[in-house]
Amino acid sequence: MATVMFVGLTGGVASGKSTVAAAFVALGVPLLEADQVARDVVAAGAPALAQIAQTFGAEYLLADGALDRRRLREHVFADAQARHRLEAITHPHIRAQIAAWRAAQSAPYCMLSNAILLESGMDALVDRILVVDAPEKAQLERLVSRDRVAEQLARQMIAAQASREHRLARADDVIDNGAAADLRAAVARLHRLYLQLARGTR
Repeated sequence: MATVMFVGLTGGVASGKSTVAAAFVALGVPLLEADQVARDVVAAGAPALAQIAQTFGAEYLLADGALDRRRLREHVFADAQARHRLEAITHPHIRAQIAAWRAAQSAPYCMLSNAILLESGMDALVDRILVVDAPEKAQLERLVSRDRVAEQLARQMIAAQASREHRLARADDVIDNGAAADLRAAVARLHRLYLQLARGTR
C-alpha cells in the first residue's frame, strides 16, 4: 500500500491555524490534532503522566489524579529547561501515535496540525509544510482578548515558538491570515494542489 502524502499544518499561537484546519476537514481531509494527541498521552493511567509526576512533582496533578494542565503550562512557558524536560517525556509518545495514525489512512493526503511542528522536530514526519501566517501583534491581541490569557504569559507563549521568519523560511505553502484574508478560498486552492501532488498529476 502506497504511503499517503502527509501535510504538516503549523503557525504561531492564535494565528488562525484551527480555522484553517476546520476548513480542510470540511473538504473531507483526514486531520490529526497534535494537541489532542498530547492530551491523550498524558491522560490518567498513561505512562507519560507518571513520568511527569515523577519529574515535576505530584503538585502538578489534580485531586483526581489528572494533570493540572494550566499549572504545568504556566511553569514550562516561564522556564525553558522545564519545557525541554516535558518535551523529552511526551514527544516520543506523541510521535508513536502520529505514525500509527498516518499508517491507518487511505485518503490521497492527510494532515497533521501542530503549532510546534518545527520546534518539536516533527516536521521530519511530514512531506510538506503549510504555514498559517499572522503578524505577532494580531497573535497577541487574540490571545489576550479571545483566550483571556494574561499579556505576560501570551508574550511568553509567542516567544517559546519558532520565529515568524523561521516558519516562513521552512514553509512549502503559506496562508496569509491578514485582515482581509479569505481563508476558505486559500484552503480550496491548496486542497486542489495537494490532490494533484498526491495523485502524481503535477
